[in-house]
Amino acid sequence: MMKLLENKVAIVTGAARGIGEAIAIKFAEQGAHVAFTYVSDSSAEKAKLLEEKLIALGVKAKAYKSNAGDFEQCEVFVNDVLKEFGAIDICVNNAGISKDNLLLRMTQDQWNDVLNINLNSVFYMTKQVIKPMMKAKSGSIINMTSVIGMMGNAGQASYAASKAGIIGFTKSVAKELGSRNIRCNAIAPGFVETDMTSYLNDNAGAEKYLADIPLNRFAKAEDIANVTLFLASDMSNYITGQTISACGGLNI
Repeated sequence: MMKLLENKVAIVTGAARGIGEAIAIKFAEQGAHVAFTYVSDSSAEKAKLLEEKLIALGVKAKAYKSNAGDFEQCEVFVNDVLKEFGAIDICVNNAGISKDNLLLRMTQDQWNDVLNINLNSVFYMTKQVIKPMMKAKSGSIINMTSVIGMMGNAGQASYAASKAGIIGFTKSVAKELGSRNIRCNAIAPGFVETDMTSYLNDNAGAEKYLADIPLNRFAKAEDIANVTLFLASDMSNYITGQTISACGGLNI
Protein backbone atom coordinates (compact mmCIF):
# COMPACT_ATOMS: atom_id res chain seq x y z
CA MET A 1 0.00 0.00 0.00
CA MET A 2 1.31 3.44 -0.99
CA LYS A 3 2.38 5.61 1.94
CA LEU A 4 1.08 9.18 2.16
CA LEU A 5 4.52 10.79 1.74
CA GLU A 6 6.30 8.13 -0.31
CA ASN A 7 9.72 9.47 -1.45
CA LYS A 8 8.91 13.08 -0.54
CA VAL A 9 11.70 15.13 1.06
CA ALA A 10 10.71 16.99 4.21
CA ILE A 11 12.47 19.58 6.35
CA VAL A 12 11.46 19.91 10.01
CA THR A 13 13.07 22.62 12.15
CA GLY A 14 13.54 22.16 15.89
CA ALA A 15 12.96 18.41 15.80
CA ALA A 16 15.24 17.03 18.50
CA ARG A 17 12.28 16.69 20.87
CA GLY A 18 8.59 17.37 21.44
CA ILE A 19 6.29 18.20 18.54
CA GLY A 20 9.13 18.36 15.98
CA GLU A 21 10.38 14.90 16.90
CA ALA A 22 6.84 13.46 16.65
CA ILE A 23 6.42 15.06 13.20
CA ALA A 24 9.75 13.69 11.94
CA ILE A 25 8.80 10.16 13.05
CA LYS A 26 5.29 10.41 11.57
CA PHE A 27 6.69 11.61 8.24
CA ALA A 28 9.27 8.82 8.10
CA GLU A 29 6.62 6.22 8.90
CA GLN A 30 4.72 7.53 5.87
CA GLY A 31 7.71 7.22 3.55
CA ALA A 32 9.27 10.71 3.64
CA HIS A 33 13.00 11.33 3.70
CA VAL A 34 13.61 13.75 6.58
CA ALA A 35 16.19 16.49 7.14
CA PHE A 36 15.78 18.10 10.54
CA THR A 37 17.50 20.70 12.68
CA TYR A 38 18.55 21.06 16.28
CA VAL A 39 20.24 24.10 17.74
CA SER A 40 22.16 23.34 20.95
CA ASP A 41 25.06 21.00 21.70
CA SER A 42 22.99 19.53 24.54
CA SER A 43 20.51 18.25 21.93
CA ALA A 44 23.16 16.62 19.71
CA GLU A 45 22.84 13.17 21.27
CA LYS A 46 19.03 13.20 21.04
CA ALA A 47 19.24 14.38 17.44
CA LYS A 48 21.61 11.52 16.55
CA LEU A 49 19.28 8.98 18.17
CA LEU A 50 16.34 10.40 16.22
CA GLU A 51 18.32 10.26 12.99
CA GLU A 52 19.04 6.56 13.62
CA LYS A 53 15.39 5.91 14.49
CA LEU A 54 14.22 7.48 11.22
CA ILE A 55 16.77 5.57 9.13
CA ALA A 56 15.58 2.35 10.78
CA LEU A 57 12.13 3.11 9.34
CA GLY A 58 13.61 2.67 5.87
CA VAL A 59 14.06 6.29 4.78
CA LYS A 60 16.97 8.67 4.35
CA ALA A 61 17.38 11.02 7.32
CA LYS A 62 19.94 13.51 8.56
CA ALA A 63 20.25 15.80 11.57
CA TYR A 64 21.73 19.27 11.01
CA LYS A 65 22.92 21.64 13.70
CA SER A 66 21.40 24.91 12.50
CA ASN A 67 19.78 27.92 14.14
CA ALA A 68 16.50 28.76 12.39
CA GLY A 69 16.77 32.27 13.84
CA ASP A 70 19.92 32.99 11.79
CA PHE A 71 19.35 33.91 8.12
CA GLU A 72 22.76 32.72 6.88
CA GLN A 73 22.52 29.40 8.73
CA CYS A 74 19.10 28.79 7.14
CA GLU A 75 20.57 29.45 3.70
CA VAL A 76 23.46 27.04 4.28
CA PHE A 77 21.12 24.41 5.73
CA VAL A 78 18.68 24.47 2.80
CA ASN A 79 21.54 24.34 0.27
CA ASP A 80 23.04 21.37 2.13
CA VAL A 81 19.68 19.56 2.11
CA LEU A 82 19.29 20.15 -1.63
CA LYS A 83 22.77 18.72 -2.25
CA GLU A 84 22.14 15.72 0.00
CA PHE A 85 18.49 14.93 -0.79
CA GLY A 86 18.01 16.49 -4.25
CA ALA A 87 14.68 18.22 -3.52
CA ILE A 88 12.51 19.82 -0.85
CA ASP A 89 8.80 18.97 -1.04
CA ILE A 90 7.69 19.86 2.49
CA CYS A 91 8.91 22.40 5.03
CA VAL A 92 7.66 22.40 8.61
CA ASN A 93 8.64 25.57 10.48
CA ASN A 94 8.44 24.22 14.00
CA ALA A 95 11.36 25.84 15.87
CA GLY A 96 10.12 27.96 18.74
CA ILE A 97 10.78 29.24 22.25
CA SER A 98 8.93 31.09 24.97
CA LYS A 99 10.32 33.58 27.50
CA ASP A 100 7.17 34.49 29.37
CA ASN A 101 7.00 37.60 31.49
CA LEU A 102 4.51 40.32 32.32
CA LEU A 103 4.91 43.24 29.93
CA LEU A 104 5.93 45.54 32.77
CA ARG A 105 8.93 43.28 33.49
CA MET A 106 9.71 42.07 29.97
CA THR A 107 13.15 43.08 28.72
CA GLN A 108 13.95 44.09 25.17
CA ASP A 109 16.19 41.02 24.83
CA GLN A 110 13.38 38.70 25.93
CA TRP A 111 11.05 40.26 23.36
CA ASN A 112 13.63 40.17 20.54
CA ASP A 113 14.71 36.57 21.23
CA VAL A 114 11.13 35.28 21.03
CA LEU A 115 10.26 37.29 17.91
CA ASN A 116 13.47 36.20 16.20
CA ILE A 117 13.25 32.47 16.89
CA ASN A 118 9.48 32.18 16.48
CA LEU A 119 8.67 34.63 13.68
CA ASN A 120 11.83 35.68 11.85
CA SER A 121 12.83 32.01 11.50
CA VAL A 122 9.62 31.31 9.54
CA PHE A 123 10.52 34.08 7.09
CA TYR A 124 14.16 32.93 6.84
CA MET A 125 13.29 29.28 6.15
CA THR A 126 10.34 29.95 3.86
CA LYS A 127 12.40 32.37 1.74
CA GLN A 128 14.96 29.62 1.16
CA VAL A 129 12.64 26.67 0.44
CA ILE A 130 10.33 28.44 -2.00
CA LYS A 131 13.08 28.61 -4.63
CA PRO A 132 13.30 24.84 -5.25
CA MET A 133 9.54 24.51 -4.72
CA MET A 134 8.82 27.13 -7.41
CA LYS A 135 11.11 25.29 -9.80
CA ALA A 136 9.25 22.04 -9.07
CA LYS A 137 5.84 23.81 -9.18
CA SER A 138 4.91 21.94 -6.03
CA GLY A 139 5.33 22.20 -2.27
CA SER A 140 3.71 22.32 1.14
CA ILE A 141 4.86 24.77 3.82
CA ILE A 142 3.48 24.25 7.32
CA ASN A 143 4.02 26.86 10.03
CA MET A 144 3.58 26.08 13.71
CA THR A 145 1.66 28.91 15.33
CA SER A 146 -0.32 28.61 18.59
CA VAL A 147 -3.78 29.07 19.99
CA ILE A 148 -2.14 31.82 22.10
CA GLY A 149 -1.56 33.75 18.85
CA MET A 150 -5.34 33.80 18.39
CA MET A 151 -6.47 34.34 21.98
CA GLY A 152 -3.59 36.16 23.68
CA ASN A 153 -2.56 35.30 27.21
CA ALA A 154 -1.39 37.33 30.20
CA GLY A 155 2.38 37.11 30.57
CA GLN A 156 2.84 35.97 26.97
CA ALA A 157 2.76 39.19 24.93
CA SER A 158 5.94 38.33 23.01
CA TYR A 159 4.90 34.73 22.36
CA ALA A 160 1.37 35.75 21.30
CA ALA A 161 2.70 38.49 18.99
CA SER A 162 5.17 36.11 17.33
CA LYS A 163 2.55 33.42 16.81
CA ALA A 164 -0.09 35.88 15.54
CA GLY A 165 2.49 37.17 13.06
CA ILE A 166 2.91 33.65 11.69
CA ILE A 167 -0.81 33.52 10.84
CA GLY A 168 -0.65 36.72 8.76
CA PHE A 169 2.56 35.55 7.10
CA THR A 170 0.97 32.20 6.22
CA LYS A 171 -2.02 33.84 4.52
CA SER A 172 0.23 36.16 2.50
CA VAL A 173 2.54 33.38 1.31
CA ALA A 174 -0.48 31.28 0.31
CA LYS A 175 -1.74 34.15 -1.86
CA GLU A 176 1.68 34.77 -3.42
CA LEU A 177 2.51 31.18 -4.27
CA GLY A 178 -0.83 29.47 -4.91
CA SER A 179 -0.43 29.90 -8.68
CA ARG A 180 2.81 27.88 -8.45
CA ASN A 181 0.99 25.01 -6.72
CA ILE A 182 2.75 25.77 -3.43
CA ARG A 183 0.49 25.57 -0.39
CA CYS A 184 1.13 27.32 2.92
CA ASN A 185 -0.87 26.53 6.06
CA ALA A 186 -0.50 26.91 9.80
CA ILE A 187 -1.33 24.74 12.80
CA ALA A 188 -2.35 26.31 16.11
CA PRO A 189 -1.78 23.79 18.91
CA GLY A 190 -3.30 24.34 22.32
CA PHE A 191 -1.56 22.94 25.39
CA VAL A 192 0.68 20.04 24.38
CA GLU A 193 2.53 17.75 26.76
CA THR A 194 6.18 18.53 25.91
CA ASP A 195 9.31 19.73 27.73
CA MET A 196 8.30 23.31 26.92
CA THR A 197 5.01 22.91 28.82
CA SER A 198 6.25 20.87 31.77
CA TYR A 199 4.46 23.34 34.05
CA LEU A 200 1.23 21.60 33.00
CA ASN A 201 2.26 18.71 35.25
CA ASP A 202 1.54 20.94 38.23
CA ASN A 203 -1.84 19.57 39.36
CA ALA A 204 -3.36 22.90 40.36
CA GLY A 205 -2.22 24.51 37.11
CA ALA A 206 -3.36 21.53 35.06
CA GLU A 207 -6.88 21.63 36.48
CA LYS A 208 -7.13 25.35 35.74
CA TYR A 209 -6.32 24.85 32.05
CA LEU A 210 -8.27 21.61 31.63
CA ALA A 211 -11.45 23.35 32.78
CA ASP A 212 -11.31 25.45 29.59
CA ILE A 213 -10.71 22.52 27.20
CA PRO A 214 -13.92 20.79 26.03
CA LEU A 215 -12.05 17.55 25.23
CA ASN A 216 -10.76 17.64 28.82
CA ARG A 217 -7.17 16.61 28.08
CA PHE A 218 -3.92 18.08 26.88
CA ALA A 219 -2.67 17.17 23.42
CA LYS A 220 -0.01 14.58 22.83
CA ALA A 221 2.75 15.56 20.39
CA GLU A 222 1.38 12.86 18.05
CA ASP A 223 -1.97 14.69 17.88
CA ILE A 224 -0.19 17.65 16.31
CA ALA A 225 1.94 15.38 14.10
CA ASN A 226 -1.25 13.86 12.65
CA VAL A 227 -2.54 17.29 11.55
CA THR A 228 0.88 18.09 10.09
CA LEU A 229 0.85 14.85 8.10
CA PHE A 230 -2.55 15.77 6.65
CA LEU A 231 -1.30 19.20 5.54
CA ALA A 232 1.93 17.74 4.13
CA SER A 233 0.14 15.08 2.08
CA ASP A 234 -1.97 15.25 -1.08
CA MET A 235 -5.03 14.68 1.12
CA SER A 236 -5.02 18.45 1.67
CA ASN A 237 -4.10 19.53 -1.86
CA TYR A 238 -6.97 22.06 -2.06
CA ILE A 239 -6.22 23.65 1.32
CA THR A 240 -4.00 26.73 1.58
CA GLY A 241 -3.78 29.88 3.68
CA GLN A 242 -5.59 28.21 6.57
CA THR A 243 -4.87 27.92 10.27
CA ILE A 244 -6.08 24.67 11.81
CA SER A 245 -6.60 24.83 15.57
CA ALA A 246 -5.54 21.61 17.26
CA CYS A 247 -6.46 22.68 20.76
CA GLY A 248 -9.19 20.38 22.02
CA GLY A 249 -11.73 23.18 21.59
CA LEU A 250 -9.90 25.68 23.81
CA ASN A 251 -10.53 28.61 21.45
CA ILE A 252 -14.19 27.88 20.59
